[in-house]
Amino acid sequence: MRNLIYGLSALALLSGGTAAADEPTQGEVSLSPATPEILSLRERAKLHDEWLGERLDTVVPELMRENGIDMWVLVAREYLEDPVVDTMLNATSLHARRRTILVFNDPGEGQDIERLTVSRYGLGGFFEPAWVPEDGDDQWERFAEIVAERDPKNIAINVSSVSAFADGLTSSQYTDLYNALDPVYQARLVSGFDLAIGWLETRIPAEMEYYDDIVRTAHSIIGEAFSNKVITPGITTTDDVVWWTRQKTADLGIDSWFHNSVHIFREGEDEELMGDAIIQEGDLLWIDLGIVYMGLSTDTQHLAYVLKEGETDAPEGLKAGLRASNDVQDALTSSFVTGLSGNEILKNAREKAIAQGLEPSIYTHPLGNHGHGAGPSIGFWDNQGPTEKGEYRLRPNTAWSIELYAKTAVPEWGGQEITFRTEEDAFFDGATVRYIDGRQTRLHLIGSATD
Repeated sequence: MRNLIYGLSALALLSGGTAAADEPTQGEVSLSPATPEILSLRERAKLHDEWLGERLDTVVPELMRENGIDMWVLVAREYLEDPVVDTMLNATSLHARRRTILVFNDPGEGQDIERLTVSRYGLGGFFEPAWVPEDGDDQWERFAEIVAERDPKNIAINVSSVSAFADGLTSSQYTDLYNALDPVYQARLVSGFDLAIGWLETRIPAEMEYYDDIVRTAHSIIGEAFSNKVITPGITTTDDVVWWTRQKTADLGIDSWFHNSVHIFREGEDEELMGDAIIQEGDLLWIDLGIVYMGLSTDTQHLAYVLKEGETDAPEGLKAGLRASNDVQDALTSSFVTGLSGNEILKNAREKAIAQGLEPSIYTHPLGNHGHGAGPSIGFWDNQGPTEKGEYRLRPNTAWSIELYAKTAVPEWGGQEITFRTEEDAFFDGATVRYIDGRQTRLHLIGSATD
């Protein structure tokens, strides 16, 4: 195994990295967008396979050659899929079958990466079958023959103590793989960390062309949840709103990747209210919602104010709190620089925010095939210092949930301190950060005449 598993060609990244613009494009989200058309399962399958083909043709070769890897081997069994294998299955292969062994081999000299499946069943034509059980070969024996025939200088496997995304090879399958190989190839096994993380974190143009619809779908669910249609002050509880969003998501034919949350910040209450707490006029509401559609995840937090009788807007102190959170967002997104570690980005962003008199907490994470996705962590809610997962370096063409808060005192509530928590989904192209479907800059208003 390599001693350093974070690199991803750090030297190339640092020499070619570009800083994000000081003033990133910050579009304003629509607070009540229409839900985009949801594709049928058949339409989704077609798009899924188009994306998969493009990703296999482009992302894998780039990562293997960038990291000097000759062969990458992934092993999974039905219902215990390696997180990477799970994203390499074609649309009609919902699970690995029996034992699935995928082999990527770089023949060198500018030739295409060879893609093999040492398995009984093929995978939609994306991998060439390389084992016929009826010929009498054991599956592991055939795998060992394939390795010996190609004589790779190194063989990457998904084993990592740092990230679950790069740790998909189970103990028993590692043992069987190792024992199948000749000792000369046993000695050539290396960590596939950089390949696994790079594969999962990288977004291709075709995915990004559709990601705005996915994020807008999440925004539309929140916009409807934070409306008179769903909330009646004095009657509706926070759990009512939570379960409404879960049901709405399911009715659309898409998935939730976590159980959504709705909390109340209330004047005079030291703790946030949730569960069977009844929403009242004058409350500040917070929602955290994440959906999965087309194999891509969203993660969004918005704030809403429940108007009191006679009010047409939220108190200025609450609006100022949201603006402070937007300022922390700006401090963070302007700190994105290709090749910097998550820890370095966190430190730079906090220094910028604190210099503006803000009280920030930043806990931003990658986004993509998983809600808490593969890539560098930029802070944790319970740790604003450097972490092991923050040592990984920022790469271009990655998606992010810009998750953070600014703690602010609300004058109209007697100086009560509130953590104005926001989260919006964004894309980093290597130079700038843009919000995929805008960001919240105004509070949702519940009870307004125009709602």
